[in-house]
Amino acid sequence: MKFVQPIRDKKKLEAMKKILLAESPRNHLLFILGINTGLRISDILQFKVEDLVNERGKPRDFHAVKEKKTGKWRRFPFGKNVKKAIELYMKTYDVEPEDWVFKSRKGDGPIDRRHAWRILSETAQMVGIDEAIGTHSLRKTFGYHAYKSGVDLSMIQYLLNHSSQRETLRYIGITDEEAEDVVINLNL
Repeated sequence: MKFVQPIRDKKKLEAMKKILLAESPRNHLLFILGINTGLRISDILQFKVEDLVNERGKPRDFHAVKEKKTGKWRRFPFGKNVKKAIELYMKTYDVEPEDWVFKSRKGDGPIDRRHAWRILSETAQMVGIDEAIGTHSLRKTFGYHAYKSGVDLSMIQYLLNHSSQRETLRYIGITDEEAEDVVINLNL
């Protein structure tokens, strides 16, 4: 298995959003949830419609998830972009509260990780991303852009449930070159 990267280039990130939106509001929602919540793909794929919307069909403000990997309960708020993607999903599809959000055409369950990987990988290639991109890239992208926008590293470490800041830096793909740029550009 290749070590996947975050999507660093915001223009390519926006291009991916546009392509996914044009192709499928469902796939767009998958992408938006991943890059805006930091949830693992295994947790995202388990969403039922009732996890995202209230009884009136309006987006919830947050969702509590028992993380598959850690078994810990976490509360994840839904920001503006996530809520817009949920609204579009609800307008597009005729779904019931108990339906899987990312329903597979094969059987009664959600799509699997391989299907999600294929969606993301093909879209990344379409926008010219040469690095290895996978489902974990969504979570890494969340952490990377939070870090680049000035969110304290200890908060990102907490959100990603990492044991050390070093692990978080490695995970979100902060390179030696980026660290060197800080020193070069800090001319006191």
